[in-house]
Amino acid sequence: GSGFVRVNPPDASDDDVYISAAQIRRCELVAGDRVSGPVRRPRRSERYPSLVRVDTINGQAADEVAEGTHFDDLPCAFPSERFELGSEDPTLKAIEFLAPIGRGSRVTITGPARSGKSEALRRLAGALAGQDGLDLTVVLAGARPEEIAAWNADGAVEPAATAGLAASSDTQGQTIERCVDTAKRIAARGGNAVVLVDSLDGVPPHVARRALAAARAIVDGGSLTIIATSTHPVGGETTVVALDVALTSTNRFPALDVVASGTLRPELLVGDDGAEAIAKARLEAQRL
Repeated sequence: GSGFVRVNPPDASDDDVYISAAQIRRCELVAGDRVSGPVRRPRRSERYPSLVRVDTINGQAADEVAEGTHFDDLPCAFPSERFELGSEDPTLKAIEFLAPIGRGSRVTITGPARSGKSEALRRLAGALAGQDGLDLTVVLAGARPEEIAAWNADGAVEPAATAGLAASSDTQGQTIERCVDTAKRIAARGGNAVVLVDSLDGVPPHVARRALAAARAIVDGGSLTIIATSTHPVGGETTVVALDVALTSTNRFPALDVVASGTLRPELLVGDDGAEAIAKARLEAQRL
């Protein structure tokens, strides 16, 4: 749809400038972009001035931005900037220690029904919501009405898009892909986007893999982190957080399956000593 250029962000004012839906689509604008261009005064039937054309986006010529390298062709690397969750929640503390997540991580939170996947994702959202420089988006796909209500009541992050329990697999997939596409544009322009998806279970496997595959840390650029719940790993994750329903159902926390959880190249996020500590913890868990 259409939008506005805020003159004094983030507050709205009568001096804000209207920008048409056609301009937003053509320039692939997303919330937070800084744009410039000539403005015309409002006509008699209009309330706001209008942007005639988009000359620059985030300081670059609009044509250069539009013709930039395709997102999938941007060079990427394994995540090396860890998210510090700073939470006293035992499950989040265990994730931070045993399955660290960084900017650009590709994460699934896995486990059978009633293992606490949605609750873990909601707590992660709360921990990430207070961090500066992150564009955080929550997508609910195939969610129960009670889960949708819980996300809305929590207040930390309001879902940006929702496809409920009765939605078809196609509708759920389209809902997820729209939010991922927006996050890709943010990352391509140097921002740090995080998309939380609950869940991937109701979409076809190829749609789940495509959504998860979008996550990456762009070399000398932005990042797109995707954290999604799923009964089983999708494939291609850089981090898997596996929850143990036997622990969750008996209120024993943290509820991580230490052996099944883990992060690729953890030394890039926690250093060699941290990676060694993770390996030792996994070895001890295997001996139990």
